[in-house]
Amino acid sequence: MNYIKTRPVRTYNSKSTKINAKDGGTYVINYASENHVGYVQEIVKNIEAAARVKGTGIAKRSHDYIKSKILEGKATIALKDKEFAGFCYIESWGHQKFVANSGLIVPDKFRGQGLAKAIKYKAFELSREKFPHAKLFGLTTNLAVMRINSELGYIPVTFSELTNDDEFWKGCEGCSYFDILQRTERSHCLCTAMIYDPIWEKNNTNSSNNTEKAWTKIKNRVSKNLNINRKNNNT
Repeated sequence: MNYIKTRPVRTYNSKSTKINAKDGGTYVINYASENHVGYVQEIVKNIEAAARVKGTGIAKRSHDYIKSKILEGKATIALKDKEFAGFCYIESWGHQKFVANSGLIVPDKFRGQGLAKAIKYKAFELSREKFPHAKLFGLTTNLAVMRINSELGYIPVTFSELTNDDEFWKGCEGCSYFDILQRTERSHCLCTAMIYDPIWEKNNTNSSNNTEKAWTKIKNRVSKNLNINRKNNNT
């Protein structure tokens, strides 16, 4: 098992990732399997709680949907002494040309310890292993997630550069900001769109060299989206 200190080495394998907890315990992050089906109800409860909070950009998901992701091997899960500590799942769109790491959650009691970052990195590894040629993308309003994405090499893009698969956009219906997406005909929302293209690895042009530039662009985009939302609420 490898221990996370800061940024994990980008290797794609199914080994567990461990990080130390503040209380002296250990968090273990694994690719989810049938052994983790017993945690589905708790995962769904945490996703529903996050979806109700304005600013998360997380959509609700059913018990059967989360269970299917686990059984398909398209999820990562964090545990602390067998207690649920975090989760993230993978979705593919446009004939597997686009892949998203979605539903990143960490219960309140486990936050502030770098766990979300470790889970996100593990989900990234799993995505690259299962879909090596797909573009990874994400939609989020969470600045912490945007920063993690930026460290992984994602760059902010317009919504037009994302998948046009209607099933993906249908999944946004469970988000509290869906009305904005509808009004703008999918052109923008409070969420920031980000993409990672594996071809950058092949061409040795990974965007991590421009992390600070990308991060500035993200903050400007978020500020613009917030101003648009305030304007819409005042009309």
